[in-house]
Amino acid sequence: MDRTLILLLALAPAGAAHAEEVVLKPLGEARLRYEQVDQDGIAAEADALTLRVRAGVEAKAGRWSALVEGQGNLAIVDDYFHGLHGPATEPLVADPQNIALTRAQLRYATPAFAITAGRQRLGFDDERFVGGVGFRQNGQSFDAVRAEIMPAKGVKVDVAYAWSVRTIWGIDGAGARQQAVSGDNVLANVNTQTPAGRVAAFAYLIDQDEAAVQGFRLSSQSYGLRLDGSQPLGKAKLAYQLSYARQSDWHRNPNDYSADYWLADVAVDFGGPRVGAGYEILGADNGAAFTGFQTPLATGFKFQGWADKFLVTPPDGVRDLYASAGWGWKAIGALKALTLQAAYHKYRSDRASRAYGDEVNLLASAKLGKFTAAARYAHYDADNFATDTDKFWLQLDWTL
Repeated sequence: MDRTLILLLALAPAGAAHAEEVVLKPLGEARLRYEQVDQDGIAAEADALTLRVRAGVEAKAGRWSALVEGQGNLAIVDDYFHGLHGPATEPLVADPQNIALTRAQLRYATPAFAITAGRQRLGFDDERFVGGVGFRQNGQSFDAVRAEIMPAKGVKVDVAYAWSVRTIWGIDGAGARQQAVSGDNVLANVNTQTPAGRVAAFAYLIDQDEAAVQGFRLSSQSYGLRLDGSQPLGKAKLAYQLSYARQSDWHRNPNDYSADYWLADVAVDFGGPRVGAGYEILGADNGAAFTGFQTPLATGFKFQGWADKFLVTPPDGVRDLYASAGWGWKAIGALKALTLQAAYHKYRSDRASRAYGDEVNLLASAKLGKFTAAARYAHYDADNFATDTDKFWLQLDWTL
């Protein structure tokens, strides 16, 4: 946080030199969630009822803005293993109690350039490599400087340097699950709009420079390309994503490895019903631990199923063949953005061609005023990886 304070203090006088009307915007949100986990091999079930509250303020004056936000997470029912201390007699629910300064940033923005310094949330593309881990109660933020440059119409250069990652484990984090992980992280994304969609080239140099965090073995450099776009298909809409990346060891990582990432995803929206399918590969090298394609800064819950069996890529990698179907309504009476969704995943290893297991995910959600309610379910049926697991969530979100 020392570097964050220095940057904020250095930039503040420049902002004060331009006398502008200051506009204050209050920030506030709350989330009440119940999560139940039943996992083979652990006799007791996990029952977690947690309440997260975030509050802050954003001040804007001309091209300058400053934002401060804090949060607290309270375990109302704590019959679960939160991953930090005590015996793991119940399954893991990665939402420990916490109180934290989640954001403290200063920003200067013009139509062609923006720079943000301080503690902030970072997200690139679909957050497959770098994201805010929004599903978990504590989330993930970064002590960083981020520059966003628009040198030409439809072109964006997005570069960040982060020296500390504030993890989901909160103030009691320790060992392999630290409160914050230091390192020289360089995150770069250059993208442009084309008739086929948005094309991006990226480089994510991730430095997990803490011996306690898997002995530096999560430090990596990944370089790749991504296309995401959509096209009309009669009265329907076709959306697609294609991505490739190559990863290898970086900085103090003792492993010498390289692995590939592939994604092909397509979905058709008929204006209510929606179907989709995809194939995602996080490749393997030689089968040793942490030589598969790793994404330690990703919003992992969004990918490879909600049972969270593949947040760390297995030594033999993982291939995820999936399909989904759903239906959405803009409004039914007072309810808005109603969604029903089901997805099926078939997991195999990338190396040695072993069946890992299957997973089913179900979701129902709707919005009423400033409240959003959701119910989720995940069932993982293990073959040769992990154990059978059922997870169920009831969640209520409120936003100011």
